[in-house]
Amino acid sequence: MTAITSYTDVELAELLKSGNQLAFTELYNRYNGLIYIYACKITGDNDIAEDLVQELFVNLWDKRQIINFTSSVSSYLYAAVRYKFFDLVDKQKVRSDYAQNFQLFLDNGEHLTDNYILEKELANIIEKEIDKLPAKMRRVFLLSRKENLTNKQIAVHLDISEKTVKNQLSTALKTLKLKLGLVTFLLMLIHY
Repeated sequence: MTAITSYTDVELAELLKSGNQLAFTELYNRYNGLIYIYACKITGDNDIAEDLVQELFVNLWDKRQIINFTSSVSSYLYAAVRYKFFDLVDKQKVRSDYAQNFQLFLDNGEHLTDNYILEKELANIIEKEIDKLPAKMRRVFLLSRKENLTNKQIAVHLDISEKTVKNQLSTALKTLKLKLGLVTFLLMLIHY
């Protein structure tokens, strides 16, 4: 029987797909060092590189039946370690952003919470006033502000003229401005 070390990468890949542990071990022995050196170059950190390579080979074994080596095993491994590095960078960015946001919350949490509560109360007041508009006017207003439809799209959707849409929107805005007051009305325009 021929020694597994004399098999080509293509042959080893086929054996790997069928669950051959010797083929996996041979691929590991062939590429572990090279992939580790490459990972060190792209990460600049030996420990991170070692973790990436270890994770890469664990995934290679776990996903052996579904991996498609489109070009060569080595190309696949180099690309896979690059993707793992990019994934790591993304995760670190998310962690960093989360930590910054959490610290911001700790620093300003009470103030942010007060603003949030006020904003919710204001939104409830605005919603109640919108609900008081006549049905057709309310429908036109909501299609315009919440669904961001153009006057023409609203006209087609409701089977009315564009002029009617324009008039309904204008009347709705005037009514809301009177009922909500200028400051609340301006805040409503920002949110709706």
